[in-house]
Amino acid sequence: MSPALLFLGLVLVAGGLALLVLGAVPAGPRRVPLARLDPTTAPPPTLLSKVTTQAQGGVEQVLARRGGAGAGAAALERAGIAMGLPEVVLLTGLATLVLGAVGWLLGGVLAGLLLALLAPLGARVAVRLRTGRRQARFADQLDDALQLMASSLRAGHSLLRAVDAVADQAPAPIGEEFARIVNETRVGRDLGAALDEVAVRVDSDDFRWTAQAIAIHREVGGNLAEVLDTVGTTIRERNAIRRQVKALSAEGRLSAWVLMTLPVGIVAFLTATNPVYLSAFTESLPGWIMILVSVVLLVVGALWLKKTVAIRF
Repeated sequence: MSPALLFLGLVLVAGGLALLVLGAVPAGPRRVPLARLDPTTAPPPTLLSKVTTQAQGGVEQVLARRGGAGAGAAALERAGIAMGLPEVVLLTGLATLVLGAVGWLLGGVLAGLLLALLAPLGARVAVRLRTGRRQARFADQLDDALQLMASSLRAGHSLLRAVDAVADQAPAPIGEEFARIVNETRVGRDLGAALDEVAVRVDSDDFRWTAQAIAIHREVGGNLAEVLDTVGTTIRERNAIRRQVKALSAEGRLSAWVLMTLPVGIVAFLTATNPVYLSAFTESLPGWIMILVSVVLLVVGALWLKKTVAIRF
């Protein structure tokens, strides 16, 4: 190695160490503008926040004209999603564009369309899954909440105070729903109407019975603590039966998932490993007819399996 190259290497190493030291050592206290120290002064909006606000405003106008804002907001409330409907629609639209562009670059127009459809379908499926899980957690927590309400009533508290105790001590989602009941009653709404709306939002027959029991007690009187204990015992037994049914039908649900994903997985594997093998289906009319018939049979089989493993009692 020549001395010139060695000297150049030493200079570069020394320069890198100097930059590292200068970047690691603080340069002293920075001067913060006085406007940023005032909590009443809002920070100036950035370019990204301006663009996001304008996009959300446009989405809100479109949803208001189409009349789907109420149903979409209600679906997000049932799923327990804190984001607003315009934000969810905007993120779904951006994901659709990105996935469509990636699919178009990788596999052409058809792949782009298929990937673009994954974003709205995935968002809808995610909302439904979150809704189902939230409703299941609510059903599991309801008997403990009724027991807590009965204990509060025996201690001499009022009905609204018992509901407030559940809102303070119970975990989500039942604590959130009971807190909403307390807030609505504080602004003047009737307790029975607030309970009925929660029953509709969580789609729980058990809570409908609880709301009816509370409404009957408010009309005719009686020992509400004993009524709630009886309802709680019934709900606890129903939850035990529901868990047993879920365990017995687990094999059927797993078989349904395997039977539905196996054809799609095989097609995806063959498309990635040997595209020529499946090209005969897309190059002739009989091939497209066979694909259409297969999709129809898959949909029919999925609905049939869903009805088979979905046991209501």
